Amino acid sequence: GGNNDNNMSIVRPEYFFIIGLSGIPYSSYYYIFLFITYFIAVIGNSIVLLIIALERNLHSPKYIGVFNLALADIGETNAVIPNMMKTFFSDSQYMSYNACLANMFFVNFFITLQSVTLVVLALDRFIAICLPLRYHALLNNTVMSLVFLVVWAFNTSLVALSTSLMTRLSICKSNVVHNFFCDYGPVLRLACNDNSINVFFNNLIAALFLIAPFCIIVLSYMGIFFALSKITTWEARLKALKTCVSHLLLVGIFFLPVICLFIASAITSLTPNARVISVSLSFTLPPMLNPIIYVLNTAEIRVLIRKVLKNRIVPIRQSILK
Repeated sequence: GGNNDNNMSIVRPEYFFIIGLSGIPYSSYYYIFLFITYFIAVIGNSIVLLIIALERNLHSPKYIGVFNLALADIGETNAVIPNMMKTFFSDSQYMSYNACLANMFFVNFFITLQSVTLVVLALDRFIAICLPLRYHALLNNTVMSLVFLVVWAFNTSLVALSTSLMTRLSICKSNVVHNFFCDYGPVLRLACNDNSINVFFNNLIAALFLIAPFCIIVLSYMGIFFALSKITTWEARLKALKTCVSHLLLVGIFFLPVICLFIASAITSLTPNARVISVSLSFTLPPMLNPIIYVLNTAEIRVLIRKVLKNRIVPIRQSILK
């Protein structure tokens, strides 16, 4: 070895071995639970997409954001769960090199999309409450659509760049990935040549798409609470806060598990199984809960669902009564 390693060709495994949960009894029940969350997430988010697309009243900047979040949720669960199911049900834990990189791209892309969308929704609430008179001038459907076009383009290019840089790595320590999908961090640790640029991009993505969004959201809510403290009546305060409840819940559900995971892995070295369970929960619970929260907290959507149910159920009842 020594220094002549530099001119050696890059070693790429043909396959990665995805560990998933190892050596836990009853792990099959956990996989079945994840499959149920996946099923609910896909159906729930599809319903949200349909409602927003078909209902003219919801063609507003805020709901362009909600629409985008539902898209990100569907993408996220599809990037994570089907692969996991395939590994689990076919008992083949091998994933080809290219499939692994593709999986890594989609999982990371949709997560960054989720966090940035939460930021845009926070800024929407911030402008609505702190600058109510400027709201329609600042945010209209065109502006919101452009914002999301830029977000999609920026996130795609950055995640694609960081994923393509993985091909520089010589992976010769082993081909075992300690997670249930092709996770960036565990794959990085398998490299035996210089991976500092990859580590840099990994940290950059974490900073841009986890730490920065969380800080911006906290700041915008500080602004919102400050604006609300100036409102005299509690009634008006609560009315304004009500429009934020669903968003605050989404933010909590998305960021808390991820932040806890970050802190936990910084303080102690997590066992592979603990990591798998916590990562899989923080990836699958938000997409499942988001549509439920939005549907329950949105007067417009609740009214719509009632209308649909009435139109469906009343004729059925009448035909039965005949």
